[in-house]
Amino acid sequence: MVLSIVCVLAVAGAAHGLSDRNVDKKSSLVQECPIFFSTARRCDPIAPKSFLPADVAAVQESKGSHEPDLDVLVDVLEAMHVMQTAYFAPWLGTWPDAIDWTAAVMGTHVSGATRSISEALYYVNPERKGLPDWKLKENMVEKYFTQVTAYYFGQDAFAIRNEAYDDILWVVLGWLETIQLLNMHTYLHYRINIADDGTRSQSSVNRGLDDFFTNQTYHGNIWIPAFSHRARIFWDLASKGWDTKLCGGGMIWNPRLLPYKNAITNELFIAASISMYLYFPGDDNASPYYRAGNTDNPDLHTRIEPRDAKYLKAAVEGYKWLVDSNMTNSQGLYTDGFHISGYADAGNNNTKCDQRDNVVLSYNQGVLLTGLRGLWDATGASSYLSDGHRLIQNVIKASGYDLISDAAVDDISRLQPGQLPRWHGLGRAGVMEDPCDASGTCSQDGQTFKGIFFHHLTAFCARLTAPAPESGTKVDARAFAAVSDSHRNACSAYRGWVRHNAQAALGTRDGDGKFGQWWTAGLLGASWAGPWPTTADDGVPHETSGTDYRNYGVPNRPPWRVPPPREASSKAQHPIEAPAAPAGNGARVPMGELKRKRRVGADDAGARDPNTRGRGRTVETQGGGLALLRAYWKIAQTP
Repeated sequence: MVLSIVCVLAVAGAAHGLSDRNVDKKSSLVQECPIFFSTARRCDPIAPKSFLPADVAAVQESKGSHEPDLDVLVDVLEAMHVMQTAYFAPWLGTWPDAIDWTAAVMGTHVSGATRSISEALYYVNPERKGLPDWKLKENMVEKYFTQVTAYYFGQDAFAIRNEAYDDILWVVLGWLETIQLLNMHTYLHYRINIADDGTRSQSSVNRGLDDFFTNQTYHGNIWIPAFSHRARIFWDLASKGWDTKLCGGGMIWNPRLLPYKNAITNELFIAASISMYLYFPGDDNASPYYRAGNTDNPDLHTRIEPRDAKYLKAAVEGYKWLVDSNMTNSQGLYTDGFHISGYADAGNNNTKCDQRDNVVLSYNQGVLLTGLRGLWDATGASSYLSDGHRLIQNVIKASGYDLISDAAVDDISRLQPGQLPRWHGLGRAGVMEDPCDASGTCSQDGQTFKGIFFHHLTAFCARLTAPAPESGTKVDARAFAAVSDSHRNACSAYRGWVRHNAQAALGTRDGDGKFGQWWTAGLLGASWAGPWPTTADDGVPHETSGTDYRNYGVPNRPPWRVPPPREASSKAQHPIEAPAAPAGNGARVPMGELKRKRRVGADDAGARDPNTRGRGRTVETQGGGLALLRAYWKIAQTP
């Protein structure tokens, strides 16, 4: 089913007000003339001249084309090899040291990187001396795809169903990413002859030996029904978190805590919903999540079709709420989320999100990029791309990097030994950092964040493609060409920043090729003297930023939890993924705490390698390095 923006407005306008001329002007979701349409064109779309500030655009125009550097692809392959040999257990079908949601993200990284490898086979051609033949190249894709397939069985799907809504939505995005891998690999290397697609009955007496070897699609496509079913089931489960009684809408993070509407859960819902609209191929499998006696449920008897308007409606409605929620700070970065003040107080009738947690984390700036790119792909409304580029440029600035000079703002060569570059809001010296990085105090969650940002940056900066002619969607060719050029030029302007981060991250690898968490350390190198920074002197305003519950646990007090009994300590904090196991003294010991965050000891301050502090190098830090290098290859190297 193809929807033009006219149909989008008709289907979803009542809920999110897109067709209302009085829509809040602080939101970019004003009525605009889309570049895609399916009926007679009623307006003339105006394409943005550039997605870059004028001074940056002028610098970008002076840069020429380039050839891909295959050494970068080698770094991608090496990062993937280390991740899957050092951390993945094929017989278990998972990364044993990961927790449920970080494993889902690792699976997403592997699927995304494998798709990029499939695309890169064009550059690894047999005319280049010493490069492998087709069988060896295909074997590499097969190796990683079979590991992703093993993860389908290794993923603890039943446990995740009972976790927070953001945990559930990572699963949706992961399997839709794998479906995109299959679609791309099939399109590039296994396109069949439609006139003779090999689907004739296997019992045909006229079938010859050659028929079994020729004109076959990629075998991995047999897994698409399983992957799409899991994505659909988990989207359905997560959609129950959308709540209009509090804050006028938005997703609740965790139903087992006091209401908290955070950026990540809402961004995931936007990204997962629009990805379901674009990539979900349909599902007619009702098992195993319905009771046998529930015969009145129409989903038991009706196939869920692709391009279902409910997914598009959910994405547009979710983004409208997020933009109007006042979730961004003065730097244009998304803070963590909102509480409802006094919610736990008897007699309090407040239902507004009015108590903001101002912690800024990298992944809160990344997941939305997939949502914005998908909303453009679905509607042809260029404002979604404008919003995405604005967010990326805010992130780059907050890392201490200047796009005009294409260099870090601060010259680290002028620093005194033992002096840190200054903090800019989401990094220093032009390198992205989360608040826990420099002090070596990141939890398992925190170690995953930067890789998530770069995965979604890669998705956003992919080349724009027009809808297929057979879709029935018409395209304003002039406007589309202009938007495509503006998008490509803007993403090209980010190459220097991505390269700068990649070079820093490569400098954190140890002798086994494992990436560290604190990428800035890769720039400081031998110039550092004295003890490594702690939360007391890392330059990050920890005390005024809010509650960094992702790295240091959820406080056992309002506004996070109902007040505990008097005998319990109000200072106790628990990691976000309850449940907790009873300890011998009656206290509550959170399950998995020892795996989530290793105690920071006295030896950490004097460690020679700052990335051995805290949890050290893990599958999550390796996944971050892989996602960054993939972004470097796709954005800075691929023409």
